[in-house]
Amino acid sequence: MGQTASVHGYSPGNSTHILHPTFTQESRSDDSNPRPVVGGVSVDQRHDYSSEIPDECLALIFQSLSSGDRKRCSTVCRRWLVVEGQSRSRLALNATNEVSTHLPVIFTRFDSVTKLALRCDRKSVSINDDALTLISLRCHKLTRLKLRGCREISEQGMLALAQNCKYLRKFSCGSCMFGAKGMNALLDNSYSLEELSVKRLRGINDGFTAEMIGPGVAASSLKSITLKELYNGQCFGPLIIGSKNLKTLKILRCLGDWDMLLETVTRRKNCLTEIHLERLQVSDVGLMAISKCPNLEILHLVKAPDCSNDGISAIAETCKLLRKLHIDGWRTNRIGDEGLISIAKNCVNLVELVLIGVNPSSVSLMAMASNCQKLERLALCGSETIGDPEVSCIAAKCMALKKLCIKGCRVTDTGIEAFAFGCPNLVKIKVKKCKGVTSEVADWLRARRVSLAVNLDADEIEPEAMEASASDGGAHDDGVEFPSVINGTVTVVGANAAADVDTPSTSNGGRSSGKSRFSLLAGRTLVACAFRRLSIGNGGSNL
Repeated sequence: MGQTASVHGYSPGNSTHILHPTFTQESRSDDSNPRPVVGGVSVDQRHDYSSEIPDECLALIFQSLSSGDRKRCSTVCRRWLVVEGQSRSRLALNATNEVSTHLPVIFTRFDSVTKLALRCDRKSVSINDDALTLISLRCHKLTRLKLRGCREISEQGMLALAQNCKYLRKFSCGSCMFGAKGMNALLDNSYSLEELSVKRLRGINDGFTAEMIGPGVAASSLKSITLKELYNGQCFGPLIIGSKNLKTLKILRCLGDWDMLLETVTRRKNCLTEIHLERLQVSDVGLMAISKCPNLEILHLVKAPDCSNDGISAIAETCKLLRKLHIDGWRTNRIGDEGLISIAKNCVNLVELVLIGVNPSSVSLMAMASNCQKLERLALCGSETIGDPEVSCIAAKCMALKKLCIKGCRVTDTGIEAFAFGCPNLVKIKVKKCKGVTSEVADWLRARRVSLAVNLDADEIEPEAMEASASDGGAHDDGVEFPSVINGTVTVVGANAAADVDTPSTSNGGRSSGKSRFSLLAGRTLVACAFRRLSIGNGGSNL
């Protein structure tokens, strides 16, 4: 092992490789200091056997450890410190201005970083353009970069980043101030960029005079674009339209009318397979434009009060490859049986269906269960029409179902008992905030089907909490467990820089009145309240 070439850039000469370990037979009886015997072999406790492990093997061991264990191992000896630093590819820094002076030391130790997260809280001064330029020079093989709250970075820093990091494939920023100029500097020089995520970007909220973003050279390589909580997100229109190979488009809680942009994007041949629309001013016009995406497989439509059965039916009739569908109807009753029956008739490849605030009847559920034979994951949340007959229909007809979530529905023990014999492939059932379901039926069901995981919160019924949850969080806030979201592990640096785990932000605001959700003005008002500070301008408080 010691003579193989290093794959981590380590020189075998940096460590001592002993080809013949100093193992001896069991120590003799006349030895004054007998060695401990392990498995018939005496071991010299004064000898460092870890020195016989090649650097590349030691690096592989470190890579299988948790971040905390890696930090502790790096304090064992100088050699382990060096190997651990050179084998670390992920790094997260507390990107305050104070860390700037320590950057040369940090990236001398961690010289193989390819995935970097820089995060600064709103009360601190972040790193500036000079620091970002230094980082881009020391980490020229960077493939992923996250910027959070780095308000001192301008277009000059973004230009240096794009010019020095030619291998950058994923870029994400939130609560930054470099605006349209900084974003264009990145897009005009990033030939390998595949994923772009922008959240609360300041500097683009200048109304109709805002500078347009894109397409740039990155448009030819971009495959995923995510826009979150932007006051003037339409300025990304040229980038979205110009990205010919775009497969994933996510627009979440952004102001403005998006129907026209969706029409422009789908007017030409496109490669879109996944679309997420949440809390947007989008109507059936936009959904009919989406229906022109023949390769669409995943659609999330969350809290869009102007969308109805007509738009859902248009998508179902042309998007035959649809596999995952999430609908949060916000209890407006504009999406119901008609749209769901169209889905059932046309989308036979559906494997995942999440309905929140939608009131289907047994007719549409029967059609869904009968036609969608591949359905494996189903969630029904906050529905006033889901009762025991509907649940019994699911148990009798959904043969391929593996995971079921029922939350805030009018289901009783009688409906849950149907799963003792129905859905033979069911591995997990989760029932939350259903007043008619007791813990006794859960215990009974576990006894009848030992392999079935039954999750019930019968003792934690809180109608008010359910109302709030069903209004402001989308599918995930309603307790839907699939598809599961696993946060990437962000590793920790040494003594001079604090680490920060980057977790997505969530919002749990209260539900508005029923009348307000029917009108377009109400949709604008709710979104405007959520981003009131964004509309103040660049001089406003940081989010």
